[in-house]
Amino acid sequence: MRIFIAGLLAWLSLSVHAAGMGYDDARHLLSRTGFAPREEEVQAYAQLTRAQAVDKLLAETRPTAQTPAPDWVNEPFVPRRKFKDLSEEEKKALQRQQFQRGVVLRGWWYQEMLTTPTPLTEHMTLFWHNHFVSSQQKVKSAQMMYRQNVLLRQYALGNFGDLLHAVAKDPAMLLYLDNATNRRGEPNENFAREVMELFTLGMGNYTEQDVKEAARAFTGWSLDRDSGTFRFYPRLHDQGIKTVLGHSGDFDGDAVLDILLAQPQTAEFITAKLWREFVSPNPDTQEVKRLAKIFRDSHYEMKPLLRALFTSDAFYAKKNRAALIKSPVELLVGTLRQFGIEDVDTRVLAFSGRQLNQDLFGPPNVKGWPGGEEWINSTTLLARKQLLARLFRAEEMPVEQPMQRTGFAMNARRAMARQAMMANWRFDAARFFSAFPGSAEQQRAGVERLVLARAPEHAPSATDRIGFIRQLVLDPVYQLK
Repeated sequence: MRIFIAGLLAWLSLSVHAAGMGYDDARHLLSRTGFAPREEEVQAYAQLTRAQAVDKLLAETRPTAQTPAPDWVNEPFVPRRKFKDLSEEEKKALQRQQFQRGVVLRGWWYQEMLTTPTPLTEHMTLFWHNHFVSSQQKVKSAQMMYRQNVLLRQYALGNFGDLLHAVAKDPAMLLYLDNATNRRGEPNENFAREVMELFTLGMGNYTEQDVKEAARAFTGWSLDRDSGTFRFYPRLHDQGIKTVLGHSGDFDGDAVLDILLAQPQTAEFITAKLWREFVSPNPDTQEVKRLAKIFRDSHYEMKPLLRALFTSDAFYAKKNRAALIKSPVELLVGTLRQFGIEDVDTRVLAFSGRQLNQDLFGPPNVKGWPGGEEWINSTTLLARKQLLARLFRAEEMPVEQPMQRTGFAMNARRAMARQAMMANWRFDAARFFSAFPGSAEQQRAGVERLVLARAPEHAPSATDRIGFIRQLVLDPVYQLK
């Protein structure tokens, strides 16, 4: 009898598992790995098992963007030494050009995130952008920032070791962390320190002497003065013996990176950071160790690690639902994608992201955006709600007239311009609701289930469709994923 019952239970378990992961799990998976799913996407994934769904997500990722690059990315490189010969007016013109190109570059990436067939690719590219931090403000080259973005996407779901080696020689990184000026006899420790603290081991897992010795190994890694590409200068390299993390030898930069990759702490550090990105603010130590072993055993291939993470019980645990705060980019892109809002001017997204404290290609410092609860304060929460309220306005609204206080005139004009551009954005409520079958009440229940990660703090009471959506997106739960 016991054998029969055990067999019946096993059969029932397999039957439920084979029937698919269900709507709520599918919504959770797509919300965490992308930018808020559409109803038809959730319904399609609900038919798959967890393993099938994750395998599908990983198989569809791609190493390149589909959005055409800005037309200036392949212009000839202008060596920095030539800037010295420019007049003050020419220098100002160049600064204006770099600012304008920066806006275009941000718009280009927003466009890719809005239209990509593989949101996980862009989510991981954004993750690495906040891990291997660089900023256009210091690099002063939109071209270099574009190329770094291309590099991050190329390796986003590939091999972490290969990505680490490639980023270490990336021109934007060489400039941002000052390794382009790292010379024998005058080592610059910036990159050596950050590659240990922020890119691999984490604070407390190396010594100051390790940093000093590693900096010597990276001497001579710089830029070609004419092409702006990576170049190794042997005469500027310290060829002496270095000792890094207990290993001694005539190391160059690549050798040091391999030493860092050989440390078990590196796999745990990256795994814990991915946990905070996709699961919950507080990593489970034992689960991190288990997942990190998978990461190391696969020689730092990202897909086996992500597959294990996205199929884990912890990922789907009830306590981890609605446990993460949407970043500004996730809020902006997710809202537009999920509700099918069209005619979007991505320049508005670029400025809105900056207003919400996530300026693409311009993280605040070498540690990147802290994320989590840091995304929300009294100013940014108000700005988030104002933007959402404007998107789902009940009727055509006039452009608000900001106060023209002294010193604020320029910001006021920019705000008015952004509002004017947003006035052309369109949310088709009838088309959106058509994806949900049944009565009006059933449709609203379906919309609420799609849009919110859990029950709303305030039950929506509006009787019209726009009013109903407006109440959902202004509910505090909409800020969570």
